[in-house]
Amino acid sequence: MPGKRVRPAVLIVFFASLLVFANSVAASADEPEKPPCNPVAPFSAFNFSSPTKVDNQWNPLVPGTQFTLNGVADRGGGLLPHKVVTTVTDLTKVVDGVRAVVILEKDLNKGEIQEAELRFEAQDNDGNTWNLGEYPEEYENGKFDAAPDVWLAGLADAQPGNSMLGNPQLGTPEYLQGWAPEIEFLDCAAVSEMQPRTCVPAGCYQNVLVVNERSPLEPESGYQRKFYAREVGNIHVTAVDDPEGETLVLTKVAQLSPEDLAKARGQALELEKRAYKVNRVYRQTQPADPPAVVPGSLGG
Repeated sequence: MPGKRVRPAVLIVFFASLLVFANSVAASADEPEKPPCNPVAPFSAFNFSSPTKVDNQWNPLVPGTQFTLNGVADRGGGLLPHKVVTTVTDLTKVVDGVRAVVILEKDLNKGEIQEAELRFEAQDNDGNTWNLGEYPEEYENGKFDAAPDVWLAGLADAQPGNSMLGNPQLGTPEYLQGWAPEIEFLDCAAVSEMQPRTCVPAGCYQNVLVVNERSPLEPESGYQRKFYAREVGNIHVTAVDDPEGETLVLTKVAQLSPEDLAKARGQALELEKRAYKVNRVYRQTQPADPPAVVPGSLGG
């Protein structure tokens, strides 16, 4: 008996099915792997009643506070003097439906600016602080060079993570600090230990929380150990198997004058102005908002 002929219509359906299958396989191959750590709680904008009031006991972010950490780091030329200056501005910005505090951070290597960054932090109703995104700029010879590692929660598949837990405890599962698959950024952290006493130039602190941070996508970078003091924040950073070997200690905590706070606000707005020019993801966000009443002005 002669074999049956496959009708053209059947062939069309068959090849169409193959095409759909091939496309689905390709799409799944392009999807980023799920990170090995998760936020301490599901992220929801409805869980942020007063997001800019960041009074987490281990990571308080009061507008006008400036932290200076000094130490060394190897950014390509061996271990050199390194300084990180972090300023909590009085600006806020809505990211992924949540209004966040705008943090301005500057990295100086051997006295020359190497990186400047805007970071967006908010606190949920359970006291967990969240990192909602970062705009880091890179500098060459003190001048802006590029900003390739921008991520903002809710855009380009980026997910926010916890910069600090509301109630950190030993044995808590490793938690997500941020994930942006488009730029291959992924940070995880875990509570490591409690130290009875840690001294740095800014002072001596009791019952210090130690957190280990790592990037699963860069296992060769080792991990960082960050030490947090109650009602202060990060006071010490050390590196374990990290080629950069960054080590920092808190040397100064200051409350800025209205004039200095205004200067920091202006610097942050300059960074944001450039962010809109150079980054397509950042252009999808609304501009940062100044305080309702500027300190030192009439009515302030």
